[in-house]
Amino acid sequence: MNKAEKLFDPNYIKDYFKENILPLYPQFSDIKKVKIVPHKKMMWEDVAYHIVCEYELSFVEIVNNNKKIRKLPIFCSAHSHERRYNVYEALHYLWDKGFGQGYRTIPRPLYFSQNFNAVFYRGVKGNNLYHYIKEHDFKSIEEVSAKTAKWFVKLHNLDSSDAKNFNPENGRILTVLPGKEHVLETIKNEEPHYFDLYQKAYDYFIKYEDDFLQKTDKLYLVHGDAHPENVIKMGTKKIAVIDFTDLCLGDFARDIGTFLQQISYMAGRKINDENYSLKLQRIFLDNYFDNAKIKLDDDLKRRISNYYHWTALRTATFLLMGTHYSPERAKDLLKEMESSYTELIKVFK
Repeated sequence: MNKAEKLFDPNYIKDYFKENILPLYPQFSDIKKVKIVPHKKMMWEDVAYHIVCEYELSFVEIVNNNKKIRKLPIFCSAHSHERRYNVYEALHYLWDKGFGQGYRTIPRPLYFSQNFNAVFYRGVKGNNLYHYIKEHDFKSIEEVSAKTAKWFVKLHNLDSSDAKNFNPENGRILTVLPGKEHVLETIKNEEPHYFDLYQKAYDYFIKYEDDFLQKTDKLYLVHGDAHPENVIKMGTKKIAVIDFTDLCLGDFARDIGTFLQQISYMAGRKINDENYSLKLQRIFLDNYFDNAKIKLDDDLKRRISNYYHWTALRTATFLLMGTHYSPERAKDLLKEMESSYTELIKVFK
C-alpha cells in the first residue's frame, strides 16, 4: 500500500493530529472530529504520490467550564520525490519576519513530517481570485487585483540579506521544473512542429535573465508562481497568497511578469474581453509601482516582458503535456509569445 493512503484515513489522521498538531494549540484539549477534503490526490504504483489535502479539524475548547467546538482548516502538501521541507522553511521565514500580520498575509506553518515529506500549515479561508473571474464579479476582481499588487510589494520589500535560497532550481528559467532539457525532449518527441520555436524561445529567455542577474548583486524574495488561483480574498480588506513551493531568490520582475500574463490569460478565457484584461493588468501595475516607489524604466519593462512571455510558454507547455492536453489553447499562447512585446507595450503606455 502507498503510505500516502494514510493521509486519507480518518482514524489514522485523527490520532496523528492529536500527537503532532494538538500540542501546537494549548488552548484546545482535544480533537473531536476530522473532515477530509482532498484537493490533489495523485498516487502511482506503491511509492510515488503528490498530495494536497485539507483537514477541517473540530477542536475542543474549554471556556468557563463549558466545552466549545472551534473549527480550523489544516492543509497538507506532500510529495514523494520533490522537496517539501523548503516550503516549511520558507513559510517559517516569512512568518518570523511578520508576514502573517496585517491585511496582506500568508498561511501559518505548523509542522513538517519527514515520513510523508509533507508540510502541514493552517489554511486561509476564502475564495481565490480565479473564482471571482469565473463569476464575473468585476468589483471583487479589481479590488483583489489591486491588493495583490500590494502583497507583492510587501514581499519584494523584505530585507532578503539573511534569506537562504529556498528553492534554487526554481529560481532560474533554465532549471525551473520540469527543466529546459526535459521540456525540449518532450516537445521534440510529442510536438516536433514546435521544437525550433521552443528552442529559440528558451535560449532567448535564459540569456536575457542571465545577462541581468550577472550585472546585479541584489536578489529579491520571489514567490515564483504568481497567478489568480494562489490569491485568496479573506475579507473586505484582507488577502493571502498561498503555495510557496517555488519561493526563491531572484529578479522581482518575475512575479510581476508572471501575474500579468496569468491574469490576462485567465480573464481572457472566462470574460473574453481584451480591453478588460488590459484594464486588470493596468490596475495591478499602477498599484504595484505606486506602492513600491520605484521607477518603471525601460530596463525593468524588458525584464517584465521577458518573464511575461516565458510564462506564456510555460502555460502552453502545461497544455501540451499530460492530462490537460489542449493543443488549440496552447497554439494561441504560443502565438502570443511570438508577438514579442506587443501586448505589454499597450500596458505600459
